[in-house]
Amino acid sequence: MSTILITGATSGLGRYLAFELVRSGHTVLAHGRDRKRTDELVRELCEGGRAEGFVADLASLAQVRDLGARVAAAHPELDVLVNNAGVGTGAPGTGRELSADGHELRFAVDLLAPVALTRTLLPTLQTNSPSRVVNCGSLGQAPLDFDDLEFTSDYSGTEAYCRAKFALAAHTFALARELSGTGIHVNVIHPATYMDTAMVREAGVGPLNTVEDGAAGVLALAVGELGGEATAGFFDGEQPTLAHAETYDREVQDRLDTELDRILKPYGL
Repeated sequence: MSTILITGATSGLGRYLAFELVRSGHTVLAHGRDRKRTDELVRELCEGGRAEGFVADLASLAQVRDLGARVAAAHPELDVLVNNAGVGTGAPGTGRELSADGHELRFAVDLLAPVALTRTLLPTLQTNSPSRVVNCGSLGQAPLDFDDLEFTSDYSGTEAYCRAKFALAAHTFALARELSGTGIHVNVIHPATYMDTAMVREAGVGPLNTVEDGAAGVLALAVGELGGEATAGFFDGEQPTLAHAETYDREVQDRLDTELDRILKPYGL
């Protein structure tokens, strides 16, 4: 049985995953932003298995770093990280928003947070290899503008979201290459299109799939045979597919990693 950290576990896909994993006998470390909701979730989870809650605002890199440190200290046996939490496109007409650190919000939560959390937990994951990192991405991807990485001009929430998911895929492929031979498998997945989540409803879009539909592929990568075999993969549900062509470009990956290092270094990440 695995010990699994799920970010964004208090609602939507993350909540569904948490219950499925606990029922299967795994230990779930459930992250949430709100203390009350996180505590309530853990109480429910503990009725059927082992769970512990961790609270942090992923829009703050200091809190992301602290989250990783607390998880590593409390659960040195951690062997699976599911980076599920994210910020969607926003309600129609939503303007550019900033994180606690002054970064564009979607760039911060959908990219910087999973990168930072993964970096913090890599020593633990390597100690417990074979281990797995599952990044929840999207088929909606748009190339980065390295001259305006945080989208200060002609802002669009939808475009910002797609740029962050493009960057997450590119980073996943670069990280998987870096970790080749360590026993840490790193993959990125589009769980399902327009699941019935608060993120989708906020955007004014009618859901096309349930969170149950989206969970199958994530579970296969987190604890199933698929995740024990694949690395550097992009999946649409349980099916391997291709991300945006430019996410595989080594020059794009290297330039992105340089920018990530520049941003994260002041936070000790």
